[in-house]
Amino acid sequence: MSTNRLYFIDAVRAFAILMMLQGHFIDSLMDVSYRDDSNLTFQCWEYFRGITAPTFFTISGLIFSYLLIKAKHTGSAEKRMRKGLIRGLMLIGIGYALRIPIFEWLIGEFRDYFLVIDVLQCIGLSLILIVTIYKLTFKKTLIFSILMLLLGIVIFVTAPLYRFLELKDIPIVFANYLNKANGSIFTILPWFGYICFGAFIATLFYRYLEHPRFKTATVSGFFIIGMLLIHKSSWLFMKLYFWSDIQLFSDVANFNYLFTRLGNVLVLFSLFYLAEQYIKQPLILKIGQKTLSIYVIHFIVIYGSLTGIGLYQIIGKTLNPWQAIIGAIIFLTSVCFISFYYVRTNAFVYSGIRKIINKIKRI
Repeated sequence: MSTNRLYFIDAVRAFAILMMLQGHFIDSLMDVSYRDDSNLTFQCWEYFRGITAPTFFTISGLIFSYLLIKAKHTGSAEKRMRKGLIRGLMLIGIGYALRIPIFEWLIGEFRDYFLVIDVLQCIGLSLILIVTIYKLTFKKTLIFSILMLLLGIVIFVTAPLYRFLELKDIPIVFANYLNKANGSIFTILPWFGYICFGAFIATLFYRYLEHPRFKTATVSGFFIIGMLLIHKSSWLFMKLYFWSDIQLFSDVANFNYLFTRLGNVLVLFSLFYLAEQYIKQPLILKIGQKTLSIYVIHFIVIYGSLTGIGLYQIIGKTLNPWQAIIGAIIFLTSVCFISFYYVRTNAFVYSGIRKIINKIKRI
């Protein structure tokens, strides 16, 4: 098996994190009066903002599962799975920590809003689920591959059944992972579905990467399947509804953002993989490798995490489009610079967590 790095993955991660940064900046600070759905520029911005989260979840499932499968064949699977569990728990912990209102707690005010679920908790729990499923199917990677594909399809197809799920009798700390009634931004369903599709794609990369025509077939396959999902998936589900008279298929067809966004992601993958040799630049790759620190820094700066004082509280939705665009460029540059030169690496965080775990074991 080739050990060559899949550089397009880091490039996609870099694209996704930068789109997220500019999307959050403009959405949080641009005056709502400038949101014109008939404006082509605004439509393009909304489109790229809409595919950011699906791209990030799918690429996360791809890279994590790819490394997990590689580890099995190098004899380090147990170590990789432990690292995955630690990373999953770390992401969940950071996700909660970013919303802790320290000053409110210091004066005795305790609210449960910090328990809402965002992207980090969802990705963290997803990694733990991937490790668990991989452990159960450890002897047969093919079973893991098929299971991930089927699980992704089932999660997306059944979305109408749990979209408005009510969990009044379940503790809020768990209910927030399954519905948005208490303010959660993301929920494990349906977003784990994108992780599953990413994991399935990872198995294809591992199994066929050395095939001489793999890149051509993959670029073409991503693009064709992506375009079919964008333009024909709703039509297919309506056909299934007319054929089977199962209402669920009609519900999927009439609110088909999950498969459509997956199509957008696949088209994006095809373009980045096709242009891999041109985007294999040190700066782009470094941004793709620093997504966690970039996310944390941007959250603190925009939303005032921990302190309650950020750009959103100071500026509010007051910027005109040109101010928002220029501000977003400065913001992206500043956050990346801080991440590159002033933030400890993830390895430092992992080593700290491992030390704590070892101390607990000794006790």
